[in-house]
Amino acid sequence: MRTVIRGGWVLTQDSQRRIVRADIAIEGETIAAIGDDVGDGDLVIDAVGDIIMPGLVNTHTHVAMANMRGVADDMRFTDFLNTVFRYDSGREEDDLAAGTDLGCMEMIMGGTTTFMDLYYSEDVICERVEASGLRAVLCWCVLDADKTTQVGDPYDNMVRFCESVPHDARVRPGVGLQGIYVCSDDTMIRSKDYAVQNDLALHLHLSETRKEVNDCREQHGMRPVEYLDSFGFWNRRCVAAHSAWLTINEVRVLARNGVSISTCPVSNMKLATGGLAPIPEFIGYDMNVSVGTDGSTTNNSLDMLAETKTLGLLHKCTRWDAEVLPAQSLIDMATIGGAKALGMEADIGSIVVGKRADMIILDGSAPNLQPLREDNLVSNIVYSANAGNVRATIVDGRLLMLDRELLTVDGDKVIERARDTSDRLLRIGRI
Repeated sequence: MRTVIRGGWVLTQDSQRRIVRADIAIEGETIAAIGDDVGDGDLVIDAVGDIIMPGLVNTHTHVAMANMRGVADDMRFTDFLNTVFRYDSGREEDDLAAGTDLGCMEMIMGGTTTFMDLYYSEDVICERVEASGLRAVLCWCVLDADKTTQVGDPYDNMVRFCESVPHDARVRPGVGLQGIYVCSDDTMIRSKDYAVQNDLALHLHLSETRKEVNDCREQHGMRPVEYLDSFGFWNRRCVAAHSAWLTINEVRVLARNGVSISTCPVSNMKLATGGLAPIPEFIGYDMNVSVGTDGSTTNNSLDMLAETKTLGLLHKCTRWDAEVLPAQSLIDMATIGGAKALGMEADIGSIVVGKRADMIILDGSAPNLQPLREDNLVSNIVYSANAGNVRATIVDGRLLMLDRELLTVDGDKVIERARDTSDRLLRIGRI
């Protein structure tokens, strides 16, 4: 199958961050050509005046929770946790699948082409993500056996899942850790060793709340990053979500070990957990920073365009500096930064010949993107675009959506099933 996209503004996100007006040819799963004359295709998409850019990469979410949206809003953090855990403990495979379908549908329509997930029952989630056509790294959540609602030992569950899914597939496995507050030294070390030995992504919540930090200091005499560093946990495979309560010494430790950050500003603000991931300091120490939405109970949205804009505005406001985190840096975090966090920068994150054809098309005629010129294109994407501007979503050369028509999922059925399973979860949660 050869697809040609004609005449768009191409935000390449290549090493020179070039913006060109060009055609793109896709052969099978890869980008075959970018230029003025790329020939014909089996499918030709007219994108004159539109924006063609790499698909967005969401590096921290819990996709199966999409049908739990709105169950725990406007609550203190402790009450929020108790409420979500109560719902979570009653979940079954059908509602996990329904939540995954809903979350994947939302991401396709919002321009996300790749995501990193942290949850249990990733085998169920994997099947639904495969059907959606999205790319994903699914990290089975590990925690101590006496602190989980999972059936069986979480570590053993993770190993079984990772051994059942090809490590180079479009939807591939990873190792997840809930966090130091429910993981012993042994759980952390065994999980890290398994990830290193099998060259898998290692994803965890880190320093999300002040309580997490204070409890660690009381128990171990060190802050979380220092504590984990004391037994050699950190490595280049690590993607640390949130990372909101860090000292500059902890930033240095993470930087020295090649750790990537997944910052989730909307979740942290909505839960009022305080703290602010020190993104300018991460950048100053040449760390890789990516963007995550978190799940639909803490954010209520999987909208990466909204998340990226919020990230920029939050830092400009709190730093009293309108020049901090410019639009290009924010786009970098949401595309090539996300790809690098997942160890996929050689394959996705930019529109370059030979890379996988993961890209989205934004409707360049939309009034909120006008006037559109080369010199304001990046700023318009960050500060003006929204999920409704996404005209097409392509993963591995396959169209998942074109002109807002979903091609891999039945939207009506997904929404109906999400409502039905949500009603059942609500009845369980109220008991």
